[in-house]
Amino acid sequence: MAKEIINNEDLYEMLDGLLREPRAFWNDFYEDRNKEIPFFKVKGPDENLVSYFENGLLPKRVLEIGCGPGRNAIYLAKKGCAVDAIDISQNALSWARERAISENVDINLYHSSLFEFEVERHTYDFIYDCGLFHHLAPHRRLSYVETIKKALKVGGHFGLVCFNTNGASETLDWDVYAQRSMSGGIGYSEDRLKRLFEVDFEILEFREMIKVSQPAEVFGEDFLWTSLMIVK
Repeated sequence: MAKEIINNEDLYEMLDGLLREPRAFWNDFYEDRNKEIPFFKVKGPDENLVSYFENGLLPKRVLEIGCGPGRNAIYLAKKGCAVDAIDISQNALSWARERAISENVDINLYHSSLFEFEVERHTYDFIYDCGLFHHLAPHRRLSYVETIKKALKVGGHFGLVCFNTNGASETLDWDVYAQRSMSGGIGYSEDRLKRLFEVDFEILEFREMIKVSQPAEVFGEDFLWTSLMIVK
């Protein structure tokens, strides 16, 4: 017997079922560490994240969502932050754990999606997302924003890195479900991305990520937007 839709979570789960199951995909994605993926070859943090600290951001407790192999979480720990980092890929977390041990830093790693992760209200000074949002189905965006707002302390900062329209196609929300595919992620125009966040956040900085030629101490690709916001 089909499950009835009696609340929003039932609706979200039904819509999830129209699309690719993410856990298996991302676990396979991180299985081969030698793939030609730009951020697989870089151990250093995002250039914009470094710039936030250089310009005076000094968070004490941090959550990174979709931490992958741990580049940014390790940097945050080295800056003296207490870091919680989550990812739905066990292979990514294994890689992050190995890197953290080799760098002699402590990070709390959790095998969890953002929506399953249990967090007390107003816990974090800073939340960082590099690469999760553009893979998020449209129906999950509202609960994404509400979860970020719940987890941040009053006046807390939120950093976001996601595809611009050079990084992926600007797939319309309805087309995601018509095609039953995220088509490798959604590329956001500046106007579209700002509309999604400006109601709940004050946007302090919004720009293209600076492309950084490798090898280098930081990561940067200009097919990505970077934004620093503060919760209203």
